[in-house]
Amino acid sequence: MGAPPRATAGAVHIGAWNETPALLFSTQLPTDGGTMTVHALQAHGSGGRLSPAEGREPNLNAPPFQANVMPGIHPPTEGLVTPEPVRGCHVQPKDYVWFQESLAHTTAAGLMAFTGSGHATARHLTDRQGRKRFTGLEHAASMSIQDAAHTLLGTEYAGTDHVFRLNGPRVEAFSGVDEEVFRLLARGDVEEYRALVHAGRHVRPRLTFDKDWGGPVSVHADGSVFALRLLPGQDEEPRPGSVH
Repeated sequence: MGAPPRATAGAVHIGAWNETPALLFSTQLPTDGGTMTVHALQAHGSGGRLSPAEGREPNLNAPPFQANVMPGIHPPTEGLVTPEPVRGCHVQPKDYVWFQESLAHTTAAGLMAFTGSGHATARHLTDRQGRKRFTGLEHAASMSIQDAAHTLLGTEYAGTDHVFRLNGPRVEAFSGVDEEVFRLLARGDVEEYRALVHAGRHVRPRLTFDKDWGGPVSVHADGSVFALRLLPGQDEEPRPGSVH
């Protein structure tokens, strides 16, 4: 007999109990090679915009700060009885500002890490998130060329080149972001970056072949890009009598 399917679950509750959605996702991995099943539960609630309890609006351009949010989802008190916390993470109204600022900075850090810029990544992280790991020499990957810039599909991008072999031929991969996006996040202007990306979210995404670059280019709504091409000479047929 095989082992029964195993499941893992994690929960996030945002806001007062049952007033905004509580999210619970459970992934079931079968042992017989069948289809993976994902269960999702949502509590009833009005959802909507998170209004800070202290009245201060989030300042996404402020440096990220660490908050000690105790784990556990807290059901309401029933009379004189305080129920035990439920396993998970509870973002309460007093934490709304921290939560929104942290999400914005974490997203910005992920985008900057994609370009290979350690210093631009570090400015959006707290010490607990590993800020110090990104403040030394900038090595996004082995066999990489830092601070690369390419024009792809008519737009300037800043990022990192990576060189590797793909079944023999040497391939160049470029990962980066729109230069305007890079400049905004490198100086910590998260608010303007989000406005810029939101305005172009419907027209920016593209997946096509760039003749000038010489390979496929994938542009995402957040301003990031990934492009591949064979290094010069890799697509040529061997000439008779040549040595390879």
